[in-house]
Amino acid sequence: MDLKKKKIIIAIMVAMFLGAVEGTVVTTAIPTIVKDLNGFELISWIFSVYLLTSAISTPIYGKLSDLYGRKNILSIGIMIFLVGSSLCGVSQSMYQLIIFRSVQGLGAGAIFTVTYTIVGDIFTLSERAKVQGWVSTTWGIASLFGPLLGGFLIDYLSWHWIFFINIPFGILSIILLQRNLVENFERKRHKIDYAGTIALSSAIIALLYGVLAGMKNSTVVTVSMILTVLFLVIFYFVEKKAEEPILPFEIFTKSNAVVNIISFLASAVLMGADVYMPIYMQNVLGYSATVSGISMAPMSLSWLLVSVILAKAITKRGEKVVIASSMLVLLLSCILLLTLKVNSPLILVIIYAFIMGFGFGGGFNTMTIVVQSSVDYSKRGAATACNSLLRTLGQTIGISIFGSIFNLNILKYFNILGIKDIELNNLYSMASGNRGVSLEQIKISINSGLQVIFIASILIVAVCLALSFTISSKLKEQDGYNIE
Repeated sequence: MDLKKKKIIIAIMVAMFLGAVEGTVVTTAIPTIVKDLNGFELISWIFSVYLLTSAISTPIYGKLSDLYGRKNILSIGIMIFLVGSSLCGVSQSMYQLIIFRSVQGLGAGAIFTVTYTIVGDIFTLSERAKVQGWVSTTWGIASLFGPLLGGFLIDYLSWHWIFFINIPFGILSIILLQRNLVENFERKRHKIDYAGTIALSSAIIALLYGVLAGMKNSTVVTVSMILTVLFLVIFYFVEKKAEEPILPFEIFTKSNAVVNIISFLASAVLMGADVYMPIYMQNVLGYSATVSGISMAPMSLSWLLVSVILAKAITKRGEKVVIASSMLVLLLSCILLLTLKVNSPLILVIIYAFIMGFGFGGGFNTMTIVVQSSVDYSKRGAATACNSLLRTLGQTIGISIFGSIFNLNILKYFNILGIKDIELNNLYSMASGNRGVSLEQIKISINSGLQVIFIASILIVAVCLALSFTISSKLKEQDGYNIE
């Protein structure tokens, strides 16, 4: 591998480090943010709005990177992300934080799409498996470092600093990209599929709103689902006639389609683990944010370890075996999480998180390689963007559904006890007041909500495991373009 490619790898890894650190420090800080801003019921929105705007912008960045170059579009995306991070850091209310998280999401759409497209562009299949492992290793290192940093900042400074910490990494990413990535491919003019983007975005918004509001108002969820189906039908016909559709149907080969479905479902489980395991450790077991971050680190470590050996595993065993094995490990970890109680020892959480990391690391990395190798070079950008979009949608819808289930089960628990008019946004304030709610009851209610989330995760991963056995095609060796 020549020096130029090595420099590009460094630039990509720094960009991925930025996104990975942001994700892990936020999940670690959620319990503290909720107590400070009094927004317990709005937890899922902090993640949903971020993932929603990221999902909407993902295919657009894919098209823009073809027109203006990967380097420029990725740099712009990082700058938008940094603006959103700065605004999040000065938020004074839960609603402000949610709005500014949407700005972050607009920038993040470029980070996790264009970086993977660059890898697919300039590396052959034999190189790509190894490079994807390196990139994922960077993610693992960032995820390992992120919870520790997040816990330290929260315990010794304030949660606002978990957003400010993104700024130096973002600036470094932009500098490395501008100095090292030299693109010489032919820039063709593309017509952005605005109609398709609007139709798809409308469907996503309608679906997400229905999921979030449905537990409280059945009429809202009915109307939202009808609108979702309507916009999807419009999207289908728009894409059939579009000159350059935002999601060309040709990219959905059999293996590609199956892998995208698995990515969608597994991403929901990943988001559930990232958000609710820290809540369990801090709000149920009573540990600090720092301890919570350290306890989540083993999942990142095992993700890192499996990424290192991934290239050899795919070459020797094939993508089908690797993905199926990863889903089996993930299923085991979800079953183990279901056994956690209000007084479970912390060491069990650490062990279960470590096992879970092997499942996520082996699965997601291999699926990205399969998607990029299942289509020709001319469609690789669209295929990568589609996979990123579906993974983001999986996280968005997953955290929304999990959030609704979580809140509903807490309310159900207190209703059974005969305690009415529970205000989730002020749950801890009620415990300190004269409302007949104790901290022990809050712990039990939260744990009961988590139990239902883990059951749902088991069912989802079981479907992923079954689907993995239908993957049949072999990866194709393809050349990347010359960057000299």
